[in-house]
Parts: sequence; structure tokens; C-alpha cells
Amino acid sequence: MFDPYTIKEDFPIFSIKVYDKPLVYLDNAATSHRPKQVIEAIRRFYEEFNANVERGLHYLSQKASEMYEDAHKTIAKFIGARSWNEVVFTYNTTYALNIVALSWGLNNLKEGDEIVLTIMEHHSNMLPWRFIAKKTGAKIKYVTIKKDYTLDYEDLESKISEKTKVIAITQMSNVLGTINNIKYITKLAHKVGAIVVVDGAQSVPHMPVNVKELDVDFLAFSSHKMLGPTGLGVLYGKKEFLEEISPAISGGGTIRDVTLEEVIWAHIPEKLEAGTPHIAGAIGLAEAAEYLMKLGMDNVRRHERELTEYVLRLLKEELEDFVIHYGPTMLDVKGGIIAFNVKGYDHHAVAAFLDTEGIAVRSG
Repeated sequence: MFDPYTIKEDFPIFSIKVYDKPLVYLDNAATSHRPKQVIEAIRRFYEEFNANVERGLHYLSQKASEMYEDAHKTIAKFIGARSWNEVVFTYNTTYALNIVALSWGLNNLKEGDEIVLTIMEHHSNMLPWRFIAKKTGAKIKYVTIKKDYTLDYEDLESKISEKTKVIAITQMSNVLGTINNIKYITKLAHKVGAIVVVDGAQSVPHMPVNVKELDVDFLAFSSHKMLGPTGLGVLYGKKEFLEEISPAISGGGTIRDVTLEEVIWAHIPEKLEAGTPHIAGAIGLAEAAEYLMKLGMDNVRRHERELTEYVLRLLKEELEDFVIHYGPTMLDVKGGIIAFNVKGYDHHAVAAFLDTEGIAVRSG
């Protein structure tokens, strides 16, 4: 049974007081909190199994390596990947998106090619492609949004051509909460031979996401937004693309063999996980994914939809004269992110006032 009050008991941070008031945490788009199961998994690793991975034959190293590989398998299951080696652990969503831009984009785009972005993109899915466009001579086209804050699909279709090589798009806007139809966009892209790179930072933690069903080529998301530790991100890539690309960052762990003249890269995902990885973070993320799968992502989405419907109703029926809401009101295309202003008040002042009541929100 999905009981939010029972679930809340799993999160130690909600036992604290903020200015002698119970914590009301509404800043999950920035980062989420961790259940005790995740905290315990990380603690247990450091106390019982701490060692580097793929570096030794002793018991601790073998055990740590096994746990690290199992973490890949858990995340592959969570997002519906075909194989665990389609899951690359990075440092965050930003880093994962840069890997795609630098490893694939820099080596596959040329002058005259086109990159399609939307104006609702986070900087992390915009700036890397602007950098690549400048380096390669590729052109960027921006897709607009409609008055209801949803993506303008007619504008999207008009921006796609035989020159389109990449469509980089968020599945859920980090500001508006708009949910984009990735499956439809992927079909449009693949018709002209373009790849689709999806920023899943806000979607993967809050709704069912199956990469096989969506047929996306790359998907990036972060651990810390889905109940896991900070300092860890995930890059999903179709096997054929991950095998094709060369690492943008190389070094320890990325090679099978190296001579003074030649480098033979390691198999995926190792060739894209340079250096000592965040092993404890991966184990913690796997535990977070298990926790969410036990709850059921359909249940998570349903509960958030109910909360969103409740808030939108209050905004319209009781607060319309005082609060301006930015974002879709149709629940099928709306996540749990609510962007608003209080009329006549600075947004930072509103956030500071809410903080005195123990309520955490994002301003800016």
C-alpha cells in the first residue's frame, strides 16, 4: 500500500525542526532527501566492503567490484535498458550530457548540420551543444513553447529537416514542470536519422521512464534528485552509440591496453568511467532505485499528480488574486513542479518568509 505518512518515516531528516517548526520540504527539483535504507547501504559499504573496484584480486576489491556492477544492473532495470553495460556512472546530469556532446557531438557533427533545442532547456542541456556548434560549425535551432507553457510541436516539426543530426530535449522542464512527449519526438528524429538526447533529471525520479519504449538514444539523470547520494549521475546510451564513441576524458580504468603508439579502449561502460568512481554513491543509488521500484513508479506518479491537482485547484479557486502560476494546468503534461510569484512581492522575500515557517522552496 502506498501510504505517504509511512513512507515519510523512512526519512530521518523529517525528524528535525526548522526554527522550532516541522520541516516542510518543497525543493525536490533541486535535490531530494535520502531514506534510511540508502544511508544504511552507504554506511555498510564503508564499514564492511570499502575497496577500489576492478583494481585488485583480494576479497574486498572483488566484493566492491561485484556491488558496483550490480548497481549498474539495478539502474538498467529501473529505466528498462537492454543491458547493464548501457548504463554509465558519471558525476551528475550535467557531466553526463557533456559526455554526449564532447564524445559524440564533437566527432560526428560538421558545418551545415543542425542541432534542435527547446527554449525550456536547462543550461546543462543547452550550453554543451552551443559549444559543439561553435567548434564544428553546426547550427542551432530553438523550438518555442505555446501560451499554455507546453512545447509547440508544430514549431518542432518545422525545425526538423534532413540536416537535423541531434534533438536535445528535457523530458520534464525544471522550471515549468512541462512533460514533453519524448516517444513522439524520437519518432520524428529517427525519420531523418537524427539522435535524441534526453535530460531526464526531473522526470526519472518522478514517473515511469522506459528507455526501450521511448527509443531514446541517450538519457541523463542524477542520483541526488531520486533519493540517492550527491556526486553521482547516470548516462544511458544505446549500446551501438556507446561502443562507437571515444572517451572525452581518459585515464585509469578506460583502457584494455596501451602502448607508446596505440590505445585500445576498455569495453563499455568502463571506457567512459575514467578514474576511481563514486563506488559508495553507485551502491546508494541502486538502493534508492530499489526503494522506488518497491513503491512503484506508477504509484509515485499518481500521488504527485494528486498533489499537483490539489495545488493547482487552490491556486485557481482561492489564490488567483494573489499568486501568478507559470506552467501547464493539464495534468497529463504537468509534473509536480509549481513555478509561481506572489503579486507585489520579491521572490526572494517570499522564499525567506516561507523559510521562517520551516518551508523550503527554491527562489530565483
